[in-house]
Amino acid sequence: MAHPTVVEEPAPVPPAPASPPNPSVWQRALRRIRTPRRPVLFAELALLASAYAIYSMIRNAVPANRPRAIASSLDIWRAEQSLNIDFELWLNHTVHAVEWLAVAMSYFYAIMHFVVTGAVLVWLFWQHPGRYRAARTVLAFTTVLALFGYFFYPLAPPRLLPGGLFHDTVAIHETWGSVTSGDLQSLTNQYAAMPSMHAGWSLWCGVAIVMFARHRLVRVLGVMYPLATLIVITGTANHYVLDAVGGYIALSAGFALQRLLHGRSVHSFAQHVPAVT
Repeated sequence: MAHPTVVEEPAPVPPAPASPPNPSVWQRALRRIRTPRRPVLFAELALLASAYAIYSMIRNAVPANRPRAIASSLDIWRAEQSLNIDFELWLNHTVHAVEWLAVAMSYFYAIMHFVVTGAVLVWLFWQHPGRYRAARTVLAFTTVLALFGYFFYPLAPPRLLPGGLFHDTVAIHETWGSVTSGDLQSLTNQYAAMPSMHAGWSLWCGVAIVMFARHRLVRVLGVMYPLATLIVITGTANHYVLDAVGGYIALSAGFALQRLLHGRSVHSFAQHVPAVT
C-alpha cells in the first residue's frame, strides 16, 4: 500500500525589518552640534570677534534711563543692607585710602577681565580641543542672558550714585584702557551693571581651570581669580555684591543651556577629538 506523499509547507518568511525613519532637519542639526569636532582657529576667531561686536552693539543700544537706573541702584543697596552684605562702601573707602592698591585694583578691573578670559579660551583651544566648543558655548549663553538683564533692569553702579558716596577709583587714577570712566565712558552703556559679566566670566574661567588643569597650583589660582574679581569690582565701586550674584546665576543658566543643547555636561567631553576628514 502506497503511503501518501507529505507536502511540506514552506517556512514563513519573516517580514523585512522596517527601515528607520529619516531624521528630520532638526535632528540632523542637533546630531551635528552634539558631535565633538576639532575647532578651527580662524573660524573661532571670526566667531568670537563677531559675537562680541554684536554683544557690545546690543548692550550699548539699550536706552540710558538714568532715573530708573539710580532708583534700582538704591533698591539693590537697601536690599544688601537688609541682608547685611553691604560691604561695598567700606571696601571702596579702604581701597581709595591706599593709592597703590587703588591703582592696582583699577587696572585689574580694566584689563584682567579680557586677558584672563582670552587666555583660558586659548588654553582650552590648544590643550582641550574636545571640550573647547562646549565650554565656549557656556560662555556664549551666559553673555547672551546678560543682555536681557541690561535691557529689562538698568542699574547704575555704586560709583554713579549721587552725593559722591563712592570713589570712582578707575576715573580718579585715569586708568588706561577703561571704557567705564573718563573720556571713553560715552562708548559704553554705563547702566549695564546687572548681571556683572566681570563676575560671571571670572567664575567661568575658574570653573574651567579647576575642572581641567592638572597642576594643583593652577587650580588654586582658578579658585582665587573669581574671588579676587569679586573684591575688585566691589572695591572699585563698579558693582554691588548682588550684581555678582546675578552674574553667577547667569553662568549657572549658561551651563544648564549648554547641557540641554549638547546632551551632556562640559566635563564629560573627552580632552581630544580626531581631526575632521
